[in-house]
Amino acid sequence: MPPNIILVHGEANEMGRLKQKLTSLFADGNTKIITPKNCQSVEMHFNSEKMAKTVGNLAEKTPEVGEIVSGLLVKKGFTYQIMASDDLHVFSQLSTANVTQRITIPYSGAFAVIQHRLKQIYESVESSTDEESGVPSLRVHERVTVKQESENHLCTADPISDMVSDSIVALVLNASREMPKVSVESETLMNEEEDAKKAEKIVHALLVSLFGDVKFGNDGKLVINVDGNVANLDKQTGDVECENEGLKERVRTAYRRIRSAVKPIPLSAA
Repeated sequence: MPPNIILVHGEANEMGRLKQKLTSLFADGNTKIITPKNCQSVEMHFNSEKMAKTVGNLAEKTPEVGEIVSGLLVKKGFTYQIMASDDLHVFSQLSTANVTQRITIPYSGAFAVIQHRLKQIYESVESSTDEESGVPSLRVHERVTVKQESENHLCTADPISDMVSDSIVALVLNASREMPKVSVESETLMNEEEDAKKAEKIVHALLVSLFGDVKFGNDGKLVINVDGNVANLDKQTGDVECENEGLKERVRTAYRRIRSAVKPIPLSAA
């Protein structure tokens, strides 16, 4: 008889059906079943209190009352410690590791088309040849590598810039759909207005993936609704109007990162 059941990472309709089934199964108890949207915070209240000791770099400064301390919560036996990730190997037998992500995308068109499109979006796109395989490769914003792994696939790999990598994947998939009617020569004739429209579509799609309910307002602003809290986003300035300060900051931060990924990024600001 769990007090809380939270359903995550599922299609909305299927999650709703599962919630109804669980509600009937736990009808005799006080179980709370929640299906939060992406980025929606969920609070659970427990009667018992747990004490955690802050160690390492996090213990150098005494937090103020109500201040949030962010770190790793490590449990050993019945004791809890909060520490920075860099201190994990010092105060425990655990260690941290880096995960390198590699994405392979179906693509059978000309590699020059991808290179041309990326240069329209990003300020820094360097072309070269991979030393190991000898295939053409591109270095986007000095972080993300795009290689023509075979005649039918492209590969992107980068451990840090997930947002940049996601925008490249969207660009390649879009280019694949248009390939029968697109050539390098026709790509050069695309004007800035068409590029801006495609960028806006990518921005809107990424915001929908993060917050769910994103609509266009009458004044040209984007209206984002998360669990009853409404945020109005000005696409030109990036300003956000919202009574919920937490949602306001999340929308502002997400929009800034998305715009930096789909628009040319000055290297001086990196």
